[in-house]
Amino acid sequence: MRLPASSLLLGLGFGGFIDGIVAHQILGWHHLLSSWYPPDTPEDLHLNMVGDGLFHLLCLIFVVVGVVLLNRGNRLPAPVLSGGALVGWGVFNLVEGTVDHLILGVHHVRPGTHQLAYDLGFLALGAALVMIGTLTARHHERRLNDVRDR
Repeated sequence: MRLPASSLLLGLGFGGFIDGIVAHQILGWHHLLSSWYPPDTPEDLHLNMVGDGLFHLLCLIFVVVGVVLLNRGNRLPAPVLSGGALVGWGVFNLVEGTVDHLILGVHHVRPGTHQLAYDLGFLALGAALVMIGTLTARHHERRLNDVRDR
């Protein structure tokens, strides 16, 4: 089963927005560059805010391109669109969590005590989203095949 790029891009963008809005802004657990440049001075806080803004701009680009592709293609059944978006969100978590948290150490989900547990939980959520999204879209595909076979 191949998921449409539009749904995957929407999920990537939404996943990034959820991460940025919840972890960066509402909970204040980290900024994009907070492990490299702790926001202890006005200059480093500004650098982190610019990093967060560029991150959100990238998320917006993903969403806009996803909407454009969605508008150009055939109408997607809701389970395929939502399943693909969940897979995209999960891929965001897996890539961002592996690269930024574990490899580069740019930031961690929640620095300090149990930092690794939060980072691994973020990856586990990503894997769960990929599985749930894939199962959602596959279930719809199976139902369509059953209808065709009758």
